[in-house]
Amino acid sequence: MSASLEERLAELETRLAFVDDTVLTLNDAVAAHDRQLLQLRNALARVHEELIAARNALGQVRDARDEPPPPHY
Repeated sequence: MSASLEERLAELETRLAFVDDTVLTLNDAVAAHDRQLLQLRNALARVHEELIAARNALGQVRDARDEPPPPHY
């Protein structure tokens, strides 16, 4: 091979190595965000359940949307 072709091939191999590293880094970041999102969803579900339990304990079972509209409507 000519020197120019070898240089171009070496440049492409170097760039490919950086691209591979970037893809792996991004994959790790996406996986970490996915785990964090799952934890946040689970925490939100627990808070929602606790809110419903607290409302029930206070006797506020009815939802405000179930209330009839005020007389001025």
